[in-house]
Amino acid sequence: MTQPDAATPPTLTLDERDRRWNGLRARMRERGIDAIVVGSFQGRERLESYLIDDFLDSVVVLTHDDDAIVMTFGPGRVSRAFESQRRGIPLWTTDFRIGMGGARTAEALLDKGLGKGRIGLVGLGPTAPGEAEGLMPLGFHTNLLRALPGAEFCDFTRDFTDFMLVKSDEELRLLRYAAQVSEKACIAMAQACRPGVSEAEVYAEILREIHRNGCDVRYPFLSLQSGVDNIGWGAPRWTLRAEPPRVLRTGDVVQAEIHTTYGGQEAQVQMCVALDPIDAELQRCESVARRAYEAGLRAVRPGVTFGEVVAAMEKPIAASGCWSKTPLLHTLTFGSTGFTPVNRAQLAGTFEERIEGWMTPGVRRADLVMEEGMSLELEPNACIGLRRVNIGAGVVVGRSGPEELNDVPTRVWHVAA
Repeated sequence: MTQPDAATPPTLTLDERDRRWNGLRARMRERGIDAIVVGSFQGRERLESYLIDDFLDSVVVLTHDDDAIVMTFGPGRVSRAFESQRRGIPLWTTDFRIGMGGARTAEALLDKGLGKGRIGLVGLGPTAPGEAEGLMPLGFHTNLLRALPGAEFCDFTRDFTDFMLVKSDEELRLLRYAAQVSEKACIAMAQACRPGVSEAEVYAEILREIHRNGCDVRYPFLSLQSGVDNIGWGAPRWTLRAEPPRVLRTGDVVQAEIHTTYGGQEAQVQMCVALDPIDAELQRCESVARRAYEAGLRAVRPGVTFGEVVAAMEKPIAASGCWSKTPLLHTLTFGSTGFTPVNRAQLAGTFEERIEGWMTPGVRRADLVMEEGMSLELEPNACIGLRRVNIGAGVVVGRSGPEELNDVPTRVWHVAA
């Protein structure tokens, strides 16, 4: 394995700010909306950062004419923004205010003469996995409406997140950089995985590679599970409870979901390392997962629907007798997610049957049409009973087909005993 070439982290220009603001303003005009309110509220996507190229734990108000208003809870957040300006990196707005509750947001809207305006709220609807009912706090919403009894409020969540789905050239440069760092993190993981090494050591090497290249990670930061038949997923157990890190053994597969993020663009990958020899069922899962990935690649192009890509990836899973625990793919900004229900009869009588019985696997927004500049995460997972292999990486919808952002995590990497 060779390390990808290093690159200087790219930055965004004020032209990109104007593209975002003007594009969202056009949608606001279509719906007769005078201003939008976008907050982080500790949500996964940090949505306010899309308007200001920053994360200040803030609420942002965007109107049709003036600079965005940024309201944050403490002066330290604004001081650190000014530090970037001192270094020669321009800020996207000049209107910073301290205090970010519903009442303070109402004051900002009143300053713009919008006491009786039509206000779009971002965060009432789904914004990320685990945020299916939105993320705007009840207290914020209550105080905002109480302070503006003459205003009309509406949900602008999907308008906002759908606008984010199609990436500009500048955003794609950020995404490609994050994907390059993900590639390096996958190599660091493969080099760290050996029998006798703990999950904690592998975890640390992945994050070290991401952070030393100037990137961060987005919740759930880094999923890491290991074992011959570990069907669980998500953060390692020892990060969540008093439990020692598991030590890797021959025959294991070590699997990670790595959420490398740069400038708000997430280059997610699914890395799987096999500590050979692995058993025949895991080898079968490996083959099926790779075929599903290749089927997804062949399906991705402008004009097809998200559901058609899911169906293409599902076929190898269904034909093999495998089932899938996690999605086969999703958009790389919140939009569509594709699960498959095939071959789950094999779970009869297991504890997994009781857990998965609560689920109705399907496709969220299957009718979403692929456009040039959209990005997807193809992440097929093939399971036999409690054995599982998960691979995958980001793909950009190009003019005539897919642009693969990664190579290393698109197949299982084998470590000889």
